[in-house]
Amino acid sequence: MDQFAKETVPISLEEEMRKSYLDYAMSVIVGRALPDVRDGLKPVHRRVLYAMHEMNNVWNRPYLKCARVVGDTMGKFHPHGDSSIYDTLVRMAQDFSLRYTLVDGQGNFGSIDGDSAAAMRYTECRLDKIAGEILADIDKDTVDFQPNYDGKEKEPTVLPTRIPNLLINGSSGIAVGMATNIPPHNLSEVIAGAMHVLHNPDCTIDELIELIPAPDFPTAGIIYGVSGVRDGYRTGRGRVVMRAKTHFEEIGRDGARTAIIIDELPYQVNKKSLLERIAENVRDKKLEGISDIRDESDKSGMRVVIELKRGEVPEVVLNNLYKQTQLQDTFGMNMVALVNGQPKLLNLKQMLECFLSHRREVVTRRTVFELRKARDRGHMLEGLAVALANIDDFIAIIKAAPSPPVAKVELMQQAWDSSLVREMLNRTETGAAGGIEAFRPEHLPKHYGMQPDGLYKLSDEQAQEILQMRLQRLTGLEQDKIVNEYKEVMTHIADLLDILSKPERVTTIIVDEMTAIKSEYADNGKDARRSAIEHNASDLETEDLITPQDMVVTLSHSGYMKSQPVSEYRAQKRGGRGKQAMATKEDDWIDQLFIANTHDYILCFSNRGRMYWLKVWEVPQGSRNSRGKPIVNMFPLQDNEKITVVLPLQGENRTFPEDHYVFMSTSLGTVKKTPLRDFSNPRKAGIIAVDLDEGDVLVGAALTDGKHDVMLFSDAGKAVRFDENDVRPMGRTARGVRGMNLEEGQEVIALLVAENEQQTVLTATENGFGKRTPITEYTRHGRGTKGMIAIQTSERNGKVVAATLVEPSDEIMLITTGGVLIRTRVSEIREMGRATQGVTLIAVEDGTKLSGLQRIVETDLEEVEFEPAPE
Repeated sequence: MDQFAKETVPISLEEEMRKSYLDYAMSVIVGRALPDVRDGLKPVHRRVLYAMHEMNNVWNRPYLKCARVVGDTMGKFHPHGDSSIYDTLVRMAQDFSLRYTLVDGQGNFGSIDGDSAAAMRYTECRLDKIAGEILADIDKDTVDFQPNYDGKEKEPTVLPTRIPNLLINGSSGIAVGMATNIPPHNLSEVIAGAMHVLHNPDCTIDELIELIPAPDFPTAGIIYGVSGVRDGYRTGRGRVVMRAKTHFEEIGRDGARTAIIIDELPYQVNKKSLLERIAENVRDKKLEGISDIRDESDKSGMRVVIELKRGEVPEVVLNNLYKQTQLQDTFGMNMVALVNGQPKLLNLKQMLECFLSHRREVVTRRTVFELRKARDRGHMLEGLAVALANIDDFIAIIKAAPSPPVAKVELMQQAWDSSLVREMLNRTETGAAGGIEAFRPEHLPKHYGMQPDGLYKLSDEQAQEILQMRLQRLTGLEQDKIVNEYKEVMTHIADLLDILSKPERVTTIIVDEMTAIKSEYADNGKDARRSAIEHNASDLETEDLITPQDMVVTLSHSGYMKSQPVSEYRAQKRGGRGKQAMATKEDDWIDQLFIANTHDYILCFSNRGRMYWLKVWEVPQGSRNSRGKPIVNMFPLQDNEKITVVLPLQGENRTFPEDHYVFMSTSLGTVKKTPLRDFSNPRKAGIIAVDLDEGDVLVGAALTDGKHDVMLFSDAGKAVRFDENDVRPMGRTARGVRGMNLEEGQEVIALLVAENEQQTVLTATENGFGKRTPITEYTRHGRGTKGMIAIQTSERNGKVVAATLVEPSDEIMLITTGGVLIRTRVSEIREMGRATQGVTLIAVEDGTKLSGLQRIVETDLEEVEFEPAPE
């Protein structure tokens, strides 16, 4: 150790780490990663722009090679790698990265697909026109300068920007222990907000949100919802949900297929990576319904075509794309910037206030600079006026002097007649009012200029200017020019002094400059808002990702429930064997069946009179041979409780209208009518639908509007029809009233609502026989009567198991206790009188019975492939 150091100083590792890491952290925060709140730039961006300004590489000058700009920036101001400087330059030229590009690039500067820019030796650049607003007045002592890294150059600590660059172009960066992520905005909107703060310092953030509703991204797209944006504006932290802008087009010769066209992408989404992700999800079966993906983007704009398979619902596929890809993305707002060299989380108003404070300082410093220059110029004009008034004496002294320095000294030693200077002051109203002292340069010693005795003493600068004056300035015309210019300078000085004495004048100047900038960049079309705002947005629910389609929902006697698409079943001739709809055990059979859309609600009524709420899409899908899922796993059923009736809510009933009812019937003939709205807020534990007697179960439930007849059918082949208004509306916990008078051992098996007198009633018996009977043959009887014959319950037929209302164009589903399901046309079933036995509907196998049927409405039979019935 002695050979390396003469002295070893022990030091605490913790203390050294604390000090060194803090130094490193502050270096990254202040010198690299976070933007200054005033000009919205990080040091590397500021240095590139200033270097281009120093090279006179401005918007109306020829392009220069990017390598030249990078070299100057690196050599003078930024001693780091050329690649980081060039990357900064490239990003400032990308119209998909910055809302208002600061660099005008010529050549390949990359693309939204993630392609990198060409090498800097090939590309050219110059400052964009709007960048001139950021650098305006930088030569007028408006900002502080500091030595560069080697002390040989000066660089600005901040730029005197006239535009709120931090808000209009945003910024992002990761420092040590903190980060920033500020979205870009629309220039016109931000200027409107800034002027509102300027005129109303006590305004609220909500007032500013009316003027600046949301960010405005360079890639356009849609801002989906503003609640997260407003959180960001109020607190500095929020989230912007962005969506791609899309539309649908019909494709194919017959227009039977649909394509999703992507026109605009969310901000910072790589198009190439997005398409690869979509293709990967399609390949992994995570996205269904997509047949092809093409990128048809060109110079005219973006166009990505996603072709869908025949019959797919484009809205559902698009929702899945939003959920699984960056077609919907989030921009996390974290508005951290440097304020007086310290990182600070800012809300919208604070950012505008910091910018306006900077503008006020810049305008004030510029005014002071211009005042100093004007006073210096006035001082020089006074010297020229003294020379003109004493021209002969001046010429004599100059001719007699042996050298220019001697001549200058002798001119400065003399006290000269100042009559012409006094005359010029008298011609200037501001000079006469303010006196000569108001126009003296601040640095001018008192023994120079106008003296108390009325004579004038020349300063060193004035004497030098006189010695360098050309003889043509002695003409009368030149004298008039000097007098007129002096008057203009005096007026300008008075105006500058007025600005410095009145803060409201500074405010007016700031407003005028921002108004001019707004007009300049709004007139050329670049400032129109690009990102559309969708205020009424909601989070994607699982239902939004489900394709609307008709499903066959089955519930077995043992409580297994599943769903299958209706399209899996082909219509068959009457008497066909059908297809296996569900694998059942020997002691199980299909108890309930209905057709509903995946987005429909299901009211599930249990044998104990409770109701549970379910969506069709929540019912697990299964194959024809699967049993489904135990319904006990879907609801918190109590001991010995099972679902006996399921009622789908379709169309307008989804909204639970007040004038609609649920009409219920039990197996023992009790009926009840309850307003549908009473079932609009079910709980997970279920709610009471009807109070049942012991041994009674719920067998039917139907939706009514209070204007129709109700029909009850018993397993003994009897039916009763009465006006539903014979039953008054009751609460959910009421027991109900008698609807049908049953004999011992008989049960009600069906509840129907007669809505159309043109319909027929299809009845089916357990041995596979049935018939159609006109509904008009079922005449009204009083509620609570035994009813009339609906179908003969002979030994051949067996008991009645189902009854439903049908039309000739309908199809029906028949289900057996063995799990066999058949689909057939109603028109093939003979229409017969009430007292007849009917015809064969399905050939039931030995040991099985027909357990139920379900009507399928408005099936297009012309597109269905039929299988012949067996001989």
